Amino acid sequence: MVFYRKYRPQKVEELDSKEVRDKLYSVLGSSSISHAFLFTGPKGLGKTSAARIVAKVLNCEKKTKGIEPCNKCDQCVSITNGTNMDILEIDGASNRGIDEIRDLREKIKLSPMSARKKIYIIDEVHMLTAEAFNALLKTLEEPPSHVVFILCTTEPHKVPGTILSRCLQIQFRKATEEELVRAFERILKAEKIKSDKESLNLIANLSDGSFRDGVKILEEMAHSAGRKKITKELVEEKYYVSSIKYYVGKMLKCLEEKDTKGGLEQVLKLTEQGIDMKFFIEELIQALHSLLLQKVGIKDGPELEVQSLDFDINGIKRLVELLSKAHGELKYAILPQIPIELVIVEWGLQAKINADTKADEHGYDIQRKSVLKSAPISEKTTVVKKEIVATPSFSTQQGMKDYSENDALWLSLIDKVKAYNHSIAGVLRGCSVKSYDGKSLIIEAKFKFHKDKLSEPKTLEVLGEACREITKKNVKVEVLLKDRG
Repeated sequence: MVFYRKYRPQKVEELDSKEVRDKLYSVLGSSSISHAFLFTGPKGLGKTSAARIVAKVLNCEKKTKGIEPCNKCDQCVSITNGTNMDILEIDGASNRGIDEIRDLREKIKLSPMSARKKIYIIDEVHMLTAEAFNALLKTLEEPPSHVVFILCTTEPHKVPGTILSRCLQIQFRKATEEELVRAFERILKAEKIKSDKESLNLIANLSDGSFRDGVKILEEMAHSAGRKKITKELVEEKYYVSSIKYYVGKMLKCLEEKDTKGGLEQVLKLTEQGIDMKFFIEELIQALHSLLLQKVGIKDGPELEVQSLDFDINGIKRLVELLSKAHGELKYAILPQIPIELVIVEWGLQAKINADTKADEHGYDIQRKSVLKSAPISEKTTVVKKEIVATPSFSTQQGMKDYSENDALWLSLIDKVKAYNHSIAGVLRGCSVKSYDGKSLIIEAKFKFHKDKLSEPKTLEVLGEACREITKKNVKVEVLLKDRG
């Protein structure tokens, strides 16, 4: 049997979260026990295990140490084995309809077969339909005296307020490193496996606050070590931790220097080594978080070697936003390296645009001195802080080899619209700027479908608002179909 099932907590004292232990001792030790509990928190923290322990506490025939179940009587043994007819575990995801809840309401009236209390454990309760919640509400409010509900969910915000208000809520927070190490040590002691403290701390860091994930990693390390001691070096070798730290440093250096080619080469090396991109992105964000704390003067942040990196706070913020977006897109990516490659390209592209442009007093990006030399000074010349800046003509922009004012506007427009509607942003990517003169923006669409989509009144309103946010001006947006002749 795998570790996380074999060493599932069987008593309140065996729960590794001190906060949950204290709360259950307080609640279950009182003279009046709630008829409905709601256990909330991320996956792998022991919500279902705690629910079964509560069922034992309420039905144990020979309690020990106050409220602790004996785990030897018929009730305790049958609950542990999952054969107790009065303890019903229901999966909310597959029994989410009103018919299943109506059936539950009918059966709930029947007295327990052998236990004192009939316990209904509904896992992933947030998956129930609105109709099912309404059907459950009355029963949950006034259940028979022999019934106790224990609802478990990873997404409490999806549970109706009317249900929440009728339950005693116990929140399971992500496990601390100390709590995870406590759980590991309990298992290692039972298995008679040796390990050093550093290896357990490292496994805890890899667990993302989840007891179940941590125990899985521990079991994997135990198999890899064989009869030998689990060491920090073994964990690092298995999970490429040392390599990842090295590549995080190299990647941050490439990003600092706006070295797009170097960054993409690092991704290629990561891919060849089979390093998990999800974990790598998380480590990058962690390093940037550490750097951000140092920038604002918080010295007790995570100790990472990032002090020498020359990022400003806005740059850190932008990078974290890009990486967070890439992290979310990993599960949809055909190739796992594509999201971070796009981050590297976009970061380098934005750096190029920033190098070529600067903002005028109206907040709109205009060309730097390279444009001043080629653009004639006209009546539109504006004096800003005793510096003469010429508004470039469209023809001047078209003559630029690299990135123009229109490029900057277009990229910013797509980025702004994407926050409102991904499909509109996707259509924009297939179009281009025909002209922009500061007052009107003409978009050229290659296909009639794209033109029709962008010409819808609501879409034009979104585009106009996005342009106003970028340029600080009222810009009229028009969409034309590209002449294929």
